[in-house]
Amino acid sequence: MKKFLIGFFLLITACQSATSIPQAESTLTIAPPTQPEPATATATLPPAPTLTATLIPLYFTDDFDATDTTAWTSFQTGGETLPTLRIENGLLRFDLSSPNSWYYAVHSSHDYEDVNVAAKFDGPPSGSTGLICRYSESGWYEFNISSDGTYNVLFGQLLGEGIANYLPIASDPTEYLTPDLMDYEIGLVCQENFLSLFINGKLFRKLDVTRFALSEGRVGISTASFKDVPAIVTFDWFKVSTPE
Repeated sequence: MKKFLIGFFLLITACQSATSIPQAESTLTIAPPTQPEPATATATLPPAPTLTATLIPLYFTDDFDATDTTAWTSFQTGGETLPTLRIENGLLRFDLSSPNSWYYAVHSSHDYEDVNVAAKFDGPPSGSTGLICRYSESGWYEFNISSDGTYNVLFGQLLGEGIANYLPIASDPTEYLTPDLMDYEIGLVCQENFLSLFINGKLFRKLDVTRFALSEGRVGISTASFKDVPAIVTFDWFKVSTPE
């Protein structure tokens, strides 16, 4: 269970959920219903890491046994204090001390078209954790599971200095999640115009995201605290592979 991020702020305005792809005329600036309060973010991508991308294979598993994290960049949205990140006993550990904080870690060594992203994590009894794919200046897809036993899928996009737009793609409870339990293996496959969602190796939903037309981008991790803090999330591993 592991995680990784460092700071910049997003404004999230409004809450909505949907169980299907939103219609074009209903575009709103929103955040998921169980997520943190509005925040700000810078409108530029995180800087490229100093580690040469060719040193990292296109497909890999990071077990967080080494302390080198230069291939990752991070940004924060919401929260009054900066989350802390460290590798401890083979775990990537995030500590979010402020309520309503979002923290993202993006692996910046490669861009991907079709990709399978997976991670094993242990999260707080109040918060959310997830995966992102096709992260670029055009936007990104985000799959989160929350401590209330629900999941959501979002299309996120940086609009300008201090402004971010989130559109709900799906938000529902599922039998594969237990409220107040945050110890899971999760997976997100981005393939052509579809997102496939996995919990503990089980495919439970496939979504058509043709409307958003994201073709490629980086992969990464999302974490969030709700009103109860501190929120501690640890990752065992993070894996990038080809879709099956």
